Amino acid sequence: MNSFHSFFNTIYKIVFAKNVRKAIEKIILILASVGFIFHLLLIFLKGQGIVFFSPLYPELLNDPISAIYTPFSLILVYEIYLLLFYLPRSFTSCVSKQFEIISLIVIRKIFKDIPQMDLAENWMKSSHNLELVIDLLGFLSLFLLIFLFNRSKQRLPKLAVEDPKLLQFIASKKTVSVVLFGVLGVMLISTLGNWFLDVFSQQAVTNINSLFFNQFFTLLILADVVILLISFRYTEEYSKLIRNTGFIIATILIRLSFSAEGFLSMILILTGVSFALVILQIYNAIEHPKLSSTA
Repeated sequence: MNSFHSFFNTIYKIVFAKNVRKAIEKIILILASVGFIFHLLLIFLKGQGIVFFSPLYPELLNDPISAIYTPFSLILVYEIYLLLFYLPRSFTSCVSKQFEIISLIVIRKIFKDIPQMDLAENWMKSSHNLELVIDLLGFLSLFLLIFLFNRSKQRLPKLAVEDPKLLQFIASKKTVSVVLFGVLGVMLISTLGNWFLDVFSQQAVTNINSLFFNQFFTLLILADVVILLISFRYTEEYSKLIRNTGFIIATILIRLSFSAEGFLSMILILTGVSFALVILQIYNAIEHPKLSSTA
């Protein structure tokens, strides 16, 4: 391992050390609890007419159920941190964590949309109600697909990390992980700062669900491509390269879901995860036919 990789490997060990992960987990849980209570307080004050808020994001301040949006947002930040921790381990584990993140984003949106349901007699004629039903069914399908993906991932044999080329590849991925950690940290602070400025200047974000995560998945796609290019140096296995390329396509489809509206957003998410699942199944059949035939 050269000095360049050694430097980033040292930073990786510090940033993602077990005690650091535990500390960050506790901090996130505390912030999530405080954020949930604070959000509830704002809803109560608005409901009592004690405090007047601008008409920005009324869907987040009209019902106590909407307060769940805040702790879920903070939990998502911790999930991104864990994704960066898993990134050097394996491409498949990293993709699995991406799917878990998008599932949390979907359920966060559901909690925001449930209080806005139109309970009139012809409630199925409401486009909002239809979109909520699609999101609920889509989340169930997504949950099942993630389960199937993780089950297929577990069938992969565990390789001993002894090959010098593999160790070099892992060191390269740790470098990418540390760089991503720094860039995403700056991006998160910048996004929050701009959002607060927009709130004070009475400018609402068109789609608050895509706030930060649109840029996050864009950056993740670039990181995946970099890792794919690096992998060409350490492996020439056709099936593994195609598998990793397929995972990148799945991530691109998920990224496009943030720019889509209505039913198309969920369709793109489910298509991306389904595509990755099929790719993994085919890879298992090629590389480990005995495991596939007995599964």
